[in-house]
Amino acid sequence: MPGHKYKGYTNDGRPLKISFDVDGDDTPTPKAEPITEDQPSRPAGNAIGKGLCFISFGSGSSGNCAYLGTPRGGVLIDAGIREPVKYHRKKKNPERQDVPTFDQALAELERNGVSPDMIKGVLLTHAHQDHMRTLYPAVSRCKCSVFCTMGVMSQLLQRCRISSRITDRHVPIFKEIPFRILDMEITAFETLHDVKSVGFSIEYEGERFVVATDTGIITERATHYMSRANYLMIESNYDRKMLLEGTYSYMLKDRVMGEKGHLDNEVAAQFVAEHYHKDLRHVFLCHLSKDNNTEEIALNTMRQALEAKGITVGDGSNSAGQSNRDIQICALPRYTFSDFYILA
Repeated sequence: MPGHKYKGYTNDGRPLKISFDVDGDDTPTPKAEPITEDQPSRPAGNAIGKGLCFISFGSGSSGNCAYLGTPRGGVLIDAGIREPVKYHRKKKNPERQDVPTFDQALAELERNGVSPDMIKGVLLTHAHQDHMRTLYPAVSRCKCSVFCTMGVMSQLLQRCRISSRITDRHVPIFKEIPFRILDMEITAFETLHDVKSVGFSIEYEGERFVVATDTGIITERATHYMSRANYLMIESNYDRKMLLEGTYSYMLKDRVMGEKGHLDNEVAAQFVAEHYHKDLRHVFLCHLSKDNNTEEIALNTMRQALEAKGITVGDGSNSAGQSNRDIQICALPRYTFSDFYILA
């Protein structure tokens, strides 16, 4: 099978080889200890359904946070939205005020049958403010742990204003070594950004939800996990033409387009079209740029790449005429909650 190339990186299709690829001062370990917490299943008929459920509370440089769970509970993927009122500082970013607060996110979860005690952890992709701004309030309020590599934790403490007490809540994880939270098996894999960063493959009863955000290129190991997803949350950050003709400085444009920057619409669309399979049912486009992208452009780029392969595309609404399409695609809102998706 010929290799696939994404932004200059060739995937030669090698089979999975587990390696102890660790960050910074991480020490290789021969096995990952399973992490489980016993909790009875929620009552039948609860809004969360019987399988995976997903909701995003914001996606973009203003703040990122999402929930993925099962009937027993789940995890937050990043925690970078607006702080609860008691954590607000005097200096406020006007743009950030449009992002939901963590209290509002919890209220929306409770409205859909997910109580704070059902949140068993925060999966942290990397240590940028728009992904960790509410990390300490989240783990304190939900009395849960933060799961990240030692490299990500080290940069979190060095680069960000956060209490060192966050280490009391830290559960170290290692790339490509699975661990468990409740009934979900989770595997972190390396992504390429300008800080230590990972994506996550989350498996529940044979269904895989894969998150890959803030990555300049799609590496071979990321391809291994992303190409096996049933549900894929993939960065579609910028439209190349808009970026090149926009107001960003040359240095910033170079950073965004670099192999440790962000993923553009064309690359994300090419990847999904080339790795489409009949069990890939839903694609969530995340981290769209406010200045160099629009939902319409990102969705059209993805739709055109899929339809060119003969794949029928739905808008994710499951309305009449949409639910029978081969795949559903939608763009996660930048400043508001997404729909509450019952995935399986």
